[in-house]
Amino acid sequence: MLHLLGELYGPFFDLHNWQTVITSGNDWLLIFSLVLIECLLSVDNAVVLAAQTQSLPTKKLQEESLFYGIWGAYIFRFLIIGLGTFLIHLWEIKVIGALYLVFLTFRYFTKTKVTHTRHLVDNSKKSQRSLFWSVVVQIEMMDIIFSVDSVLASLAISPNPVIVLLGGMIGILAMRGIAEFIMKLMKKIPELEPMAYILIAFIAIKLFMSIPAIDIEIPAPVFGGIVVGAVVVTVLIHMIRAKHSKSEGKS
Repeated sequence: MLHLLGELYGPFFDLHNWQTVITSGNDWLLIFSLVLIECLLSVDNAVVLAAQTQSLPTKKLQEESLFYGIWGAYIFRFLIIGLGTFLIHLWEIKVIGALYLVFLTFRYFTKTKVTHTRHLVDNSKKSQRSLFWSVVVQIEMMDIIFSVDSVLASLAISPNPVIVLLGGMIGILAMRGIAEFIMKLMKKIPELEPMAYILIAFIAIKLFMSIPAIDIEIPAPVFGGIVVGAVVVTVLIHMIRAKHSKSEGKS
């Protein structure tokens, strides 16, 4: 058992390996490539995270949930990279993840407006903390599920776990920035929240289709284009509605 752990995680504690990676220009080019891949593969994760944090009543709690989530993501990424050679067999994680995302979408669209409003205005500290940790756990679950694709893609580019870890850590930080940007947009444009859950349903289909039995992958640039297109269409709908409301107010 100890021998297996040494083989899986030993390279992370090899100081010479770290020194070689940090001082190598070629390795930093690889790390930069991994960061780009992480961001592309994590667009769907960012959408899910931004939607999940909206259930928290204050901006402070939303930002805190992402803060705790990022440290949990780093820990899980470290563990998952070490187990990378075995992840190819864990297609069941994708099925569980797809079902969970479908559940999130179903729960959002079947929740009444009254229930949703009461949920948001419940300001008791105990209720807020309970909801907060529930969201943090959901964020960690999504990180584990979405880590499978990005870790496997990264290990295909570089077998050095230190390079993969650095690329993943920087990529996760960048992805959290994308999630925060989406959160701010959701505050200004309420229509983005239901759009996000429609995308989550699409992400569930995308995730399920990638299991070995089906093996259909939607390329990251195509999916990124779909996300951008959905945001643009939603913003246009918001502008048309705002203009219509303004003209009605004048009349």
